[in-house]
Amino acid sequence: MASATTAPPPPGNLKRIVAASLIGTTIEWYDFFLYGSAAALVFNKLFFPDSDPLVGTLLSFLTYAVGFAARPLGALVFGHYGDRLGRKKLLVLSLLLMGGATFAIGLLPTHATIGTAAPVLLTVLRLVQGFALGGEWGGAVLLVSEHGDARRRGFWASWPQTGAPAGQLLATGVLSLLTALLSDAAFSSWGWRIPFLLSGVLVIVGLWIRLSVDESPVFKQALAQAEARKATRPADAEKLPLVAVLRHHWRDVLVAMGARMAENISYYVITAFILVYATTSAGVSKQVALNAVLIASAVHFAVIPAWGALSDRIGRRPVYLVGAVGVGLWMFPFFSLIDTGGFGNLIIAVTVGLVLHGAMYAPQAAFFSEMFATRMRYSGASIGAQFASVAAGAPAPLIATALLSDYGSSTPIALYVVAASLLTVVAVAAAKETRHRDLSDVAPAADPDRAAAAASAADARTP
Repeated sequence: MASATTAPPPPGNLKRIVAASLIGTTIEWYDFFLYGSAAALVFNKLFFPDSDPLVGTLLSFLTYAVGFAARPLGALVFGHYGDRLGRKKLLVLSLLLMGGATFAIGLLPTHATIGTAAPVLLTVLRLVQGFALGGEWGGAVLLVSEHGDARRRGFWASWPQTGAPAGQLLATGVLSLLTALLSDAAFSSWGWRIPFLLSGVLVIVGLWIRLSVDESPVFKQALAQAEARKATRPADAEKLPLVAVLRHHWRDVLVAMGARMAENISYYVITAFILVYATTSAGVSKQVALNAVLIASAVHFAVIPAWGALSDRIGRRPVYLVGAVGVGLWMFPFFSLIDTGGFGNLIIAVTVGLVLHGAMYAPQAAFFSEMFATRMRYSGASIGAQFASVAAGAPAPLIATALLSDYGSSTPIALYVVAASLLTVVAVAAAKETRHRDLSDVAPAADPDRAAAAASAADARTP
């Protein structure tokens, strides 16, 4: 008999689930990326005015990195309760936390008004953003992966991943529009607040959609089996999800962390650090740099589902490896094109970089979901993804800016991304292909006898 994951769900229901995950992740990434763009453009002057421009940018990116430091904590907390209570409840909470923190940033007094309290409050709100995003990603991709048709899981699960470029597109688009319409003085005075305050409206829309979807059927099946075991065998209690992950899936956690190195570092160099490099080293205006990222993000959004569909045909690992190798090789042409100062070359540099990044990012959702057993999947996928972000995405703009300050050249920055690509190639090459795995398995793959028994029991219960 077919398991819950092999029988395709009604198309209308699956599309609604995908829409709920996509809109939610778009809003969350909009909030997160908006901070990154503002950190590169105005926060150095508004919250760290006593520093010289480049040091101010470093301090601004340091508060940006703080958000990443909170993401592992969010992964632990949301992963634990997401594996115990369900995916949907935690996704609603993450959206509220992220949206509330972003809206509050839009109301925050600057250093000129309240002194050193301003960067402190900014850092606290950034921590809340990071905590929320640390719990958001795992739940969003699992909700789609566990609802979706197993034969096209890579394609459907890649749609929540498009929330990243969609959020980048939205954040960059709003900032680009404001910088075009407002003078530098007006934008620095009050215009920068508008995109943050818009988050309140977006959260209301996201909540309305997320509250309308059902909990994952795979999770509900696993929860029912756990409750049945607890009733018949009270001594056979489930371990905490974190304990179970570290016992059965520690290798998968390491693979996921390694797989994220090139993906995470390259993304923030291409989309956040470029706003610093293009404006300070290549003499490009911030409007031109924002427009280039805007156009490239639209292409990024379009190619992610295509890469996800390809991973259904040839596997997660081959597609991922194409992206890891490609982005490492592209870094030297990337900076050379930017150095020309031409708008067309800037678009080519960022677009090709993001297309190659998409080859890693698209299959990542299905790849990580398929690594872990159901009752520890939220914890495992979130821990693997978010702990890597502390070493990868968090310091990437900071390290790139420091390298530029110390060496005055893009070569060390390109080598930095190449090193990350090598780590990712090793991690993905060491992983097993996962595209044929059944997500209805409750037991970890490390315990094959128990996994087989659980699968047989699930089939017996399926009408």
